[in-house]
Amino acid sequence: MSLDAQVADLLAAGDAEGAATAALRELGPTILRYLRSLLRDEADARDAFSHFAENLWKGLPGFRRESSVRTWAFRLAWHAAQNVRDEAWHRHRERLATSEASRLADEIRTRTAVRVERQRRALDALRESLSVEDRSLLVLRVDQALPWNDIAEILAAEGKPAEPAALMKRFERLKDRLARMAKDQGLVD
Repeated sequence: MSLDAQVADLLAAGDAEGAATAALRELGPTILRYLRSLLRDEADARDAFSHFAENLWKGLPGFRRESSVRTWAFRLAWHAAQNVRDEAWHRHRERLATSEASRLADEIRTRTAVRVERQRRALDALRESLSVEDRSLLVLRVDQALPWNDIAEILAAEGKPAEPAALMKRFERLKDRLARMAKDQGLVD
């Protein structure tokens, strides 16, 4: 059963907690890798992931299914990363008391920390010079293999979706730039 079907069934049965748990268990490790690659700081990634998990937990009952659960979750993660990067929520945040979402977030972070750290180090040299927007575009398209329409929805600014064609062009320029950087650093021939 797909995650979307599982979440829909659990929500229809009135089990919002079960739906959030299923979504976090399936998408949590991937979202955490995404946040680590964007923020490049373990503490910031941990804060963003906790913020993401709490927003997913609280928001899933009102999820309108205008996109897949995966796309919606990445959009929540993108906004969590932006909030952490801008540090606005650090000044005003009120953390929820230890909850099921926090417990699951800690469990997922712990399980994936060692494996993801090795992978992250290998890519940091090239990704270091990219803007957070370019890193997000790279991760969403390459690592997550999301379609352009979903990426446009995730990267939408204040309800204004990005144009998929513009993102594709930006991605092509990004790939060219990364190829030149890799060649200059001797990573490829």
